Amino acid sequence: MSFFGWSRGGRESNDEHPGRNLQDGLFQIASQACHILVQVNNTHNVSYGGSNTVTNVAYSKYPSASGSSTASASSAPSSSKSYHNKDQDVVVLLPHRKSRTPRIKHKLSTVSENAKLDATSPPTDDDLELWDHSGFMLRSDFDDHLTHSKWGAQGWCRPSCIPISIILILIVLVVLLPLLDHTDHKHLNNWRNESEFMCMSSCKISLVESIPVGMVYDNNSVVHKSTYLTWMDLINSAESTIEIAALYWTMKREDVYPDDSARYGEYVFDALVDAGRHRGISIKIAQNAPTQSNPNLDSEYLAKKAHAEVRSLNFAGLLGGGVLHTKLWLIDRNHVYVGSANMDWRSLTQVKELGLVAMNCSCLANDLAKIFEVYWQLGKEGKVPPNWPDSLSTKINVNRTMNFTLDNNRYKSFIASSPPPLSPKGRTNDIDGILHCIEKAERFVYISVMDYFPLTIYTTKVKYWPVIDDALRSAAIDRRITVRLLISWWKHSRESEDSFLKSLIDLTNSYKNVKIEVKRFIVPTNAELDRIPFARVNHNKYMVTDIAAYIGTSNWSGDYFINTAGIGMVFEDADHNNSHSIRQQLEEIFLRDWNSPYAHSMNASCFNRLDEQTKPKINHFMQFQSHHIRA
Repeated sequence: MSFFGWSRGGRESNDEHPGRNLQDGLFQIASQACHILVQVNNTHNVSYGGSNTVTNVAYSKYPSASGSSTASASSAPSSSKSYHNKDQDVVVLLPHRKSRTPRIKHKLSTVSENAKLDATSPPTDDDLELWDHSGFMLRSDFDDHLTHSKWGAQGWCRPSCIPISIILILIVLVVLLPLLDHTDHKHLNNWRNESEFMCMSSCKISLVESIPVGMVYDNNSVVHKSTYLTWMDLINSAESTIEIAALYWTMKREDVYPDDSARYGEYVFDALVDAGRHRGISIKIAQNAPTQSNPNLDSEYLAKKAHAEVRSLNFAGLLGGGVLHTKLWLIDRNHVYVGSANMDWRSLTQVKELGLVAMNCSCLANDLAKIFEVYWQLGKEGKVPPNWPDSLSTKINVNRTMNFTLDNNRYKSFIASSPPPLSPKGRTNDIDGILHCIEKAERFVYISVMDYFPLTIYTTKVKYWPVIDDALRSAAIDRRITVRLLISWWKHSRESEDSFLKSLIDLTNSYKNVKIEVKRFIVPTNAELDRIPFARVNHNKYMVTDIAAYIGTSNWSGDYFINTAGIGMVFEDADHNNSHSIRQQLEEIFLRDWNSPYAHSMNASCFNRLDEQTKPKINHFMQFQSHHIRA
């Protein structure tokens, strides 16, 4: 707890704080000073100087040794040494009553708090020496105040200075210490987080992509490592464990269609088989429950031939609907892949994908492993527990980010998941991670997803779900944030999607500096490639702003955040001087695609042209299908 018992965010913070003992000590001193001042103000029995006797010298409000509260009065010569063994008494000495005039010389000289002494141990000169050095009661002033006229006339401790000094001290404590505490706490938090995540010091994070066959960018366009090479490297680097969460498995050509580009999926599948069968690598697979259309024969083979453990999750039984839509790889709980690519050979050669690979990043891997463990437990128990075990909780979230430095770039990061029933204590919900990125944007929000609907589109009854849509409209209108959406168009797109996208575009220039732009991204195809089912689409699921990068596994409709399992990773630039950061690289990818010939504008001047020219051309190669799939 900070100096006044509260900390940022209204939450108590009981973490170790090197400055806390000092603050507590100063607070105690201030409290005692206030208590003395209050006692002086409440004292009715006071003694007045001017005679050789002092009467009613003490009024005690402290409990005695017996536990009772007493008020003691004594009468003794002023030169005698009088002490009390019961209570701590406040002694107030004032000038003689007759001399109390506007031009008084004999003023209040001392206010002191007598220390409790043992009655059997009479005071010695050493005791009085302590009083002398205290700076409050000078023995010479007390003994010789009539003779030498030292009663405050020459003393530095004037009665009016005491309460004023105490008040000034309290003001300093009250005003300055919280500021010092806030600054110290902020720096300590940064230091603590940086040191706590030293496991990120050797980490290497890269963006990876799948660019479909036949899709070519300009020579100067940015290019990242392929998903295929990334997966092969991950398998080859495994020393003990490979853990994969997947929607379905179609890694071989006989699973889908006998196209030659399927060989890359088969290479990955063979490497997994070899890792489990010959290298002794433990393989765990958490997958969505097999269906007639996706029987998951590949994972079944891995269980039989590569000793893989496979657990299937039935979301109809768990949550009444939804699927396991996560695409996650964990290698030795040290290397990770998260992205849009399914365990499908088409995700390597026929579908445009984007993901993130982190090598030697045990902090990220261990936090993601807690999400995998949720799936693993659900696959065993078959039900969602009322409370998740503490071992699956996390301290890394939107309010307490993982702070680390990588390639001289400073980041603030956290991992979100969906749906809320599958998020143990401390885990940020995926939708909250997305809203956080939109709300923190200062200049722009760029989004690239396959589907965008302010609806639940997989429920029996379609329901309105405007959570993200409202956030984007608010950002554009309230804060004048430039919003760009790059939404896929392929033969499985729903035509109603255009209506919602048009309604966003219509806000452009409705007020000054309000700007929302939408383009449809179309992966080129031909008659031969069109024979491959559910291919030739931009399957990306990311967002980039001027502050943060978000890389997820979910499409953007309500279903994915209500009852479908997914992951979102957020990386914020923590320093304006970051160079070639993850966020900046993702912005480059978006702008490459936005300005490419594959992106078709939907603004007012071009939308009719898109309708008349582009879509008919697409439909010539791809017969429009009214059904829709999760991908």
